[in-house]
Amino acid sequence: MFGLVNPRSLKIVVVLDNIRSLYNTGSILRTADAAGVERVVLCGITPRPDQGGRQRRAIAKTALGAEESVPWEYEADTKTALTKLRAAGYEIAAVETAADAVTLFEWAPRWPVCLVFGHERTGVSDDLAPEFETVVRIPMLGQKRSLNVATAAGVVLYELVRLRLYPETRSPSP
Repeated sequence: MFGLVNPRSLKIVVVLDNIRSLYNTGSILRTADAAGVERVVLCGITPRPDQGGRQRRAIAKTALGAEESVPWEYEADTKTALTKLRAAGYEIAAVETAADAVTLFEWAPRWPVCLVFGHERTGVSDDLAPEFETVVRIPMLGQKRSLNVATAAGVVLYELVRLRLYPETRSPSP
């Protein structure tokens, strides 16, 4: 049924760079659990489950327990988090709407992978650009040129799930 590769051996870390919504954080944690993500790194202003009752309850409302089942950590500075992940051998891939980015379905990730998702309005911090080995975009066919960050995380993570489970189904190049 699945390819010969153990999907859990192809590791994924998600880094959230200054996400502002408690609900987006919770939703991404829940999706990370479903997709078998190794851990989530919360950076900058990204809400954390350990920041008090209101924050914990709001995150838990969408995470539905994933804030307990998915390992997560806080790193104040996103660049520091990315430096550590690069040193550990992760490909650092920002998910952005940039026109010159590789499309998700043409991207051939180099495992292990670190996905970086940014602020809901401004995206990943501009000063992080030198840290990225790859910038990936989700193709948009409608009038809106972006997705909610939690929705984008789900799309990208499940494309990586597909590649982990069925590596022989790599999308053909155009």
